[in-house]
Amino acid sequence: MASTQKPYHIGTVARQHELLGLGQPRHPLITVFRHKDVTYDQLVELQSFTLGFYCIAIKTDFDGKLRYGQGVYDFDKGIMSFISPGQLLIKMDPGSAPAGGYSLIIHPDFLRGSALGGKIDGYGFFGYEINEALHLSDDERLAVEAIFVAIEREYNNPADNFSNEIIITQIELLLQYGNRFYGRQFKTREASQDGILMRMEKILLEYFSPKTPDGARIPTVQDVAKRLNISPGYLSDMLRSITGQTAQEHIHQKLIEKAKSLLSATDLQVSEVAYQLGFDYPQSFHKLFKSKVKMSPGEFRKLGN
Repeated sequence: MASTQKPYHIGTVARQHELLGLGQPRHPLITVFRHKDVTYDQLVELQSFTLGFYCIAIKTDFDGKLRYGQGVYDFDKGIMSFISPGQLLIKMDPGSAPAGGYSLIIHPDFLRGSALGGKIDGYGFFGYEINEALHLSDDERLAVEAIFVAIEREYNNPADNFSNEIIITQIELLLQYGNRFYGRQFKTREASQDGILMRMEKILLEYFSPKTPDGARIPTVQDVAKRLNISPGYLSDMLRSITGQTAQEHIHQKLIEKAKSLLSATDLQVSEVAYQLGFDYPQSFHKLFKSKVKMSPGEFRKLGN
C-alpha cells in the first residue's frame, strides 16, 4: 500500500542548514555552500519533502538517486538543477552526498521588491522535473562555477548597502546562463527529442482518431506531458527550441489539421466536427479555427467545393 505520509516541509534557510550540518547561515534569507562542506545529510532520512525557497545547484560526483513518477534518475558529473518553492522531492537510494559543486538557496522574501523577484517564476526550468536537469559541458560548468564563487565571495563579505543588489545581479546572470545552456541542450540532444516528438505525434493521433469514444476532450499540455513522462514546461520549451511552437500551439496545429480534413472529406455539420474534436461548444471551435486559418470553418468548406 502506498504511503500516505505528508511530505516534510523545509521552510527556512536555517532549517536547511541544520539538516545538512552546516551551522547557522550568515543571512536568514539566502545561503550558498559547497557540497564538500556538508557534514551530514538528514534529508536522506525523509521519504519526501518540499522546500519553502528556490534552490539552484550544480552537483558533481553524486551517486544518489531521485525518483519522479515511475522513473529513477542518477545524478552524474556536471549537472544543474533548479527547484522552486513547493516542488515535491522524493529521495530514495541515497548513496553518498555530492562530493563537488555548490547549492544556492534563495528565500522568495530575499527577492521581494527587486526586478528579479517579479520575473523569477518566468524562468521555465524552475518547473522542470529533476530528471530534466541541465547537463553541462566542461566550459559551461566552469562558467557556472565562477558565478557561484562570485556569489559566495559577496555572501561572506561584510554586508553593506550594495550587498543584496550585487548578489541578485549574479543570481540573474546564473539564470540567464541557464536559459542559454538549456537552449544548447535541446539542440544537441536531437535524437532524444525526435523520439519525444514522434511519441507526441502518436498521442495526438490517438486523441483525434475517429475511434475516440464520445465524451472525449481536447488534450491539454498537461495530458500530453504526463503520457510522455516529462514536465509541461520542459515539453513546451523543447518544442519551442526545435519547432518554434509551444506545446499548446503544436496541439492546436494538429487539431486544425484534423478539422480541415473533416471539413473537406465529410458531410458532417460544423457543430458535429466541433463535438468530434472535443469542443463543448461549437462557438469555441469556430473562434479557434478562424484565429488560425483566417476564415470560418464554413468559409473553408466552401473554398474547397
